[in-house]
Amino acid sequence: MDIENLEQILMRRREIERELLKLLKKTASGSSLTEIKEIIYNEEDQDDLTNIVMMFDNGQGAGDMSTILETINDAWNYFPHKILGGLSPAEKLLEYQQKQK
Repeated sequence: MDIENLEQILMRRREIERELLKLLKKTASGSSLTEIKEIIYNEEDQDDLTNIVMMFDNGQGAGDMSTILETINDAWNYFPHKILGGLSPAEKLLEYQQKQK
């Protein structure tokens, strides 16, 4: 993940939001984007990531599940986490990269 600036992170976050909304609709999940964001923000342990995956599990094929897992992973990396002071892992990486310059 090579991040150049905050705007790039925010643009990617919006793309991920759109992807998640499409997947929620496609899988007929009863969950919402807000619920996913809240789980990520308030993460406490590995079960939180599993809980997000379960929101999309409707018995679909491996190909669909692969896309879902990739999108959830992106969401985890680009959405804010309370434990990181309200920043996303991508923002923390950007912060680190800027300190190295």
